Amino acid sequence: LTGKYLNGKLKINIPNQRRTGNGNKIEIEGCRGNNLKNLNIDFPLGVMIGVTGVSGSGKSTLILHTLYNAFNLLLNKNKSRKVPKAFTGFKGTELIDKIIDIDQSPIGRTPRSNPATYTGAFGPIRDWFAGLPEAKARGYLPGRFSFNVKGGRCESCKGNGKVKLEMNFLPDSYISCSSCNGKRFKDEILSLTWNEKNIAEILNLTFEEARDFFDFDQSLKETFGLMVETGLGYLKLGQASPTLSGGEAQRLKLASELSKGIDAFKYSNRPKAKPTFYVLEEPTIGLHQKDRMKLLQLLRRLVKEGNTVVVVEHDIELIAAADYIIEMGPGGGEKGGQKIFQGSVNNLLKSKRSLTAAFVK
Repeated sequence: LTGKYLNGKLKINIPNQRRTGNGNKIEIEGCRGNNLKNLNIDFPLGVMIGVTGVSGSGKSTLILHTLYNAFNLLLNKNKSRKVPKAFTGFKGTELIDKIIDIDQSPIGRTPRSNPATYTGAFGPIRDWFAGLPEAKARGYLPGRFSFNVKGGRCESCKGNGKVKLEMNFLPDSYISCSSCNGKRFKDEILSLTWNEKNIAEILNLTFEEARDFFDFDQSLKETFGLMVETGLGYLKLGQASPTLSGGEAQRLKLASELSKGIDAFKYSNRPKAKPTFYVLEEPTIGLHQKDRMKLLQLLRRLVKEGNTVVVVEHDIELIAAADYIIEMGPGGGEKGGQKIFQGSVNNLLKSKRSLTAAFVK
């Protein structure tokens, strides 16, 4: 597969038409953090924006440490916040619902966290089990089918499915729980089946298998189908989060954002919320070319839903596929911190100041 990308038989597709946005924009003024030279930057909404430039030119300072931290203070009031780098002011926060930084950090650091809980699919699954006649007769509520709380979980491993062995001179090791055989639940919970599968067997399904199993539930079917579409069909619903790679975690986060739109708007009468502003820093790191294609498809779908995506990136193919470009430079450190280009990809190719234009062309 790698050879086909090297010899040019396969490549990332460059769009024939670029999105021009919805006519709105957000602005941040007087950016002076680190090496930034008192910059005023506009970000058009409803497009994919590629922010590029040589290393040390000020990309991360502008996007993550200034723009993201500043908007995060105002929009995401319930999350931990960092003080932004120096700037004068910003405009346009009323045009977006929230700003989200999607990186390659794990979706959870313990075996309790898994794709089913992260995507929100585990809630409806527990509801289905709680609705079984036998579960109702026993007085079981949905919480009984969670391995995170007392009740239905195996108390020997506290719902982890594994027991930690502390080693004196070696890293701690984990073995399967002998009480539940790694299934996380008590026998009384495992005895309840729905469509001939108990809760542990459903958590052992891959996204691809779950898409077919939940064919009758349109919302779950589309959510799992989205994971398959983005190349994550092989992941299991109950797979421990620490076993996911950085690229898998990032694509799972992006796909989850899309699935929230399915759940919130397509199958409810609630009005559509204002769009979201997504920020990603070098998402192609560690990804094979085929996985980069999946990533790009996800980013384009987010934009198609009306959102805005800002990607800080060096990968020239992803930059070439963007709708709008902001280039920092011209050098790194004190020689950087300037905006040397801002505009469409076609205009980038005409820029005499741009160092990126020749590579994009």
